[in-house]
Amino acid sequence: MPSSAESLSSPLPQGEALKPSVVAAREPFLGLLRDLARAYQAFENYAGAHIRQMGLTAPQFDVLVTLGNTPGLTMNVLAQKTLVTKGTLTGIVDRLEQKGLVRREVPPENRRCFKIVLTEEGEKLFEQVFPAHVAYLKERFQKLDPEEMAQIQACLKKLQSIFHLPRGQTQDC
Repeated sequence: MPSSAESLSSPLPQGEALKPSVVAAREPFLGLLRDLARAYQAFENYAGAHIRQMGLTAPQFDVLVTLGNTPGLTMNVLAQKTLVTKGTLTGIVDRLEQKGLVRREVPPENRRCFKIVLTEEGEKLFEQVFPAHVAYLKERFQKLDPEEMAQIQACLKKLQSIFHLPRGQTQDC
């Protein structure tokens, strides 16, 4: 069965107007979006399975490794550095605290806020899971040569910057 994109590439009878939805469906970037989404889903499935084997959810892992090798971070900074929304971060930190992996500390320089800090148990877990997960991902990423990784990274950064532009503004180059 042909995909909608394949069926749209066939010519129309003479004089027949294209519906706006047909014109929109022919946009070349739609295939790119589909491939980008599929690549992300494949990565998410691959990485997520390994993270779950370690007894963590992906957001918990994200917070744990973001806190690793730091003296602790405020909730605002932690929210900016992770892939976790501010709305769910409190619950994730609560669950990590219940597991004994993090604690909240009030820094003496600013008693109006608190830092999230890895506990000794959290540090031990970080030292186990982070290198293990990097090695797990490396098995797949080493199939790309350094030039391919640099090209992909450059394209992804450009795509990210395009979507951060104010509506109507275009990027030079």
